[in-house]
Amino acid sequence: MKIIADMHTHTISSGHAYSTVNELAASAAEKGLQAFAITDHGPAMPGGPHIYHFGAMRFIPPEIRGVRVFVGCEANIVNIDGRVDLPEDYLGRLEFVMAGFHEFCGFDSQGTALNTKALVNAMRNPAIQAISHPGNPAFPVDYEIIAREAAITGTALEINNSSFNISRCGSRPNCEKLAQEIKRFNTPVVVGSDAHISQNVGEFGSALEVILKAGIAEAQVINSSLAKLMAFLGLPD
Repeated sequence: MKIIADMHTHTISSGHAYSTVNELAASAAEKGLQAFAITDHGPAMPGGPHIYHFGAMRFIPPEIRGVRVFVGCEANIVNIDGRVDLPEDYLGRLEFVMAGFHEFCGFDSQGTALNTKALVNAMRNPAIQAISHPGNPAFPVDYEIIAREAAITGTALEINNSSFNISRCGSRPNCEKLAQEIKRFNTPVVVGSDAHISQNVGEFGSALEVILKAGIAEAQVINSSLAKLMAFLGLPD
């Protein structure tokens, strides 16, 4: 299975990442990617960007070094109702919106049932197209409920490569369970490196191992072809 776009990358604007937009684009081009998404953390992240950052992303060209650049965000879920840390008008300006749980961003883990409720509510917001690293053991959720709801709402669930070797220690068993539910419910899935430095752009090996082991079909993976990705995002070819 070939992944043609890295849909989870961070620039220096995230406050704890170490590369610029141009550096990420150069790395994506060198690795033969057709596209990547800039998904800097929402403003609730300590040290993260001001809300104006996301309005100003209109200045970023849609293509750099021959690579399509999607302007986006990894928003923080901040409330049990699934609310995130960017207002709807800002979300509507972006091409790709992920939402997820992060510590110290306004929503502390409230146990499996309430964490699951918050994720379900977030997925019911049509502005949110994907859920980032739902296998995070710091925020346990019910994977059956999450995968079923994501299939209903058309929300992509991320298999996050960084979760297996850099971040969120202990994610692998959760991601393997999640992948089984994704397969069961024919849920959309997105693969991301979660690169916080340009060298990690396009690194998908561990995530692909989990996807292939679960028998997830290529048709379910939204970033396995550019045409499929553009259709999922509702963007013109």
